[in-house]
Amino acid sequence: MAATHAHAHDARAQDKRRLALVLALSALYLGAELAGGLLTGSLALLADAGHMLADVGALALALFAFWLAERPASAARTFGWRRFEILAALANGLVLALVALGVAFEAVERLQAPRPVLGLPAFAIASGGLVVNLVGMLLLRHGRERSLNLRGAWLHLLGDALGSVAAMASGLLIWAFDWRAADPLASLAIAGLVLRSAWSLLRETVDVLLEAAPPHLDVDELRAALVAEPGVASVHDLHVWTITSGMVSLSCHVHCTAGADGHAVLVRLQCLLRQRFDVHHATLQIEPAGFEEAAPVC
Repeated sequence: MAATHAHAHDARAQDKRRLALVLALSALYLGAELAGGLLTGSLALLADAGHMLADVGALALALFAFWLAERPASAARTFGWRRFEILAALANGLVLALVALGVAFEAVERLQAPRPVLGLPAFAIASGGLVVNLVGMLLLRHGRERSLNLRGAWLHLLGDALGSVAAMASGLLIWAFDWRAADPLASLAIAGLVLRSAWSLLRETVDVLLEAAPPHLDVDELRAALVAEPGVASVHDLHVWTITSGMVSLSCHVHCTAGADGHAVLVRLQCLLRQRFDVHHATLQIEPAGFEEAAPVC
């Protein structure tokens, strides 16, 4: 158990360092891409720069959430600030959606009145942005599997990388064929992809905030496994939810069979939850045979 917590702590420290590095890289390239979009007149490049601006904000928020989540619990906040990471992921999802909608609106306007774009410079600047985003995605690839907060940051980078590819493609098409509609069409493609990512992230974060069962756990299977243990007659008031990414909590009442050793039942069930379902934060109320829940007599 101690080894598991130590490993999780080391992983979080590594994730935080990598996130800080990605934030620095994105912030450095943001100015270059914004200036390039203004100079070339490319909406796709400006859309990519706008998304990178959202990236910088998202990465900074994710890094702040990591720091805040490490603050110790108090009497007022018994879980500490751990759920702030989920709130940061929710904010990032909303920003992703708003950026995508803004880009789509501007792209529709430009389709009706295409503007001149310097294709080759737009391609060169977008290529640099793609490199920065791919490096960032590579650094955060492992952390996104264990943290919704990091997944939100990674999705920002993915959307920006796709935006860079679209901006590169539109720059080449404009340079080679003077096809000005390529720029707003590429921007619409970026907006669609970003909206899809935003919806996925928002759905997951809302599920956590509504304390829905984690998607990787089958609650019916978990209940059946608990009831199948020796000494267990029934399980009721079973609740499974997520405090923050990687921290699943469970509570339930366990009604024991006649003659069952409540302590032994408790130990077996705790081991089952940890080893089979990877649930380390469980509160089990053991009820002896003949016990009936009723309002206490005061």
